[in-house]
Amino acid sequence: MTKIEKRGGTLGVETRAADEKRTLVGYAAVFDVSADIGGWWIERIAPGAFADAIGGDVRALVDHDMGRVIGRTVSGTLRLSEDSKGLLCEIDIPNTTDGNDLWELVERGDISGMSFGFHVTKQEWDETVDPPVRTIQGVDLIEVSAVAWPAYDDTTIGKRALQEWRAANSADEEITDPAAAPVSRAAHRARLKMDLDLRVRSTR
Repeated sequence: MTKIEKRGGTLGVETRAADEKRTLVGYAAVFDVSADIGGWWIERIAPGAFADAIGGDVRALVDHDMGRVIGRTVSGTLRLSEDSKGLLCEIDIPNTTDGNDLWELVERGDISGMSFGFHVTKQEWDETVDPPVRTIQGVDLIEVSAVAWPAYDDTTIGKRALQEWRAANSADEEITDPAAAPVSRAAHRARLKMDLDLRVRSTR
């Protein structure tokens, strides 16, 4: 099973009630905000990163638990949109144990974060600075979550990805046969893409 990375931030989630409908509203991700990922690299999400993903079948969860669904785009109970700030989420909270508990915990301020899970589909690394800068330009969005602990507690997959990227650059520099260089770069990019599996970024 693919290990999930988690990311923290500074934005929260709020409750809105109208016409007997309870809706949680918040940003699961913000654009162009630099996050220090364990001192290994700086990460940013580019505007438009979710443009091709928000129309898909995305679920809203509690704490990334696939068994605790509280909304879904195809049913209209989860609405996603990009604005100038980031990925805006609106979740119509169900009258279930998870839904009622979550509503109470958000109103009390015990749960104040949102995050998201995704596969990276397009990215850039800038190795001309230290630490390097990773810009996420496209994602395949899997889920958004209300979370109690938005944190930087796991960078294992990302560190491996950065090491692969550096190895690819180093290998390219040593290649003396110009015809072999494109093959080597493509192989490293393919392996890197496989390593960059399910991600989670959080804001609170």
